[in-house]
Amino acid sequence: MAVGRRIHHRHFRRPVAPELEKVFLDLLAAEARVADRENALAATRAAVLTDTLTGALNRRGFTEARQRESARARRSGKPLALALIDPDDFKRLNDREGHHVSDEALLHLVQVLRAALRPSDILCRFGGEEFVRLRPDTALHQAAAISHFQRQLASRAMPVREIVLSFSAGVVVHQAGESLEQALLRADVATYAAKRAGNFCVVTG
Repeated sequence: MAVGRRIHHRHFRRPVAPELEKVFLDLLAAEARVADRENALAATRAAVLTDTLTGALNRRGFTEARQRESARARRSGKPLALALIDPDDFKRLNDREGHHVSDEALLHLVQVLRAALRPSDILCRFGGEEFVRLRPDTALHQAAAISHFQRQLASRAMPVREIVLSFSAGVVVHQAGESLEQALLRADVATYAAKRAGNFCVVTG
């Protein structure tokens, strides 16, 4: 009895036509160019919204973030807190040490603040040395409890120079129908009261 042999068929890949291969490579190159342009646009947008010295948002970036968070707060019914942070005796530091050291001080301040921020918090350089911290879903008493920020800043001197910084702050909660300027004005009044009360102070408005 003859034993049948199993026949194995070899599978051959059809060669890709040069024209199709070129089309495929052109598509890959086009996708790469689109990705590069999107990355460049994202980087440009980030640069437009960011303070070049500290990496915090600038006023334009803060305005966009505040509009977004205000709309979210209206939908959720949850409070949106705002703290205006002003380094103590900054003008004296600038006059004594110069602009270069005062710039280092601002960068140091932002680095310490960022280390203690929640992921949802937003930090903005709003003026020469003033910063605004936006805290979604935060009541006034919670937003005013920033002594841990002050302690961390006081415990970490500026690298090399051993200069210790402190700040005072005015804290408010954004009210329904209130403009950004009105909320910041209330925060500014509270910050002024904190300065008059002495350094290392927080006042609510």
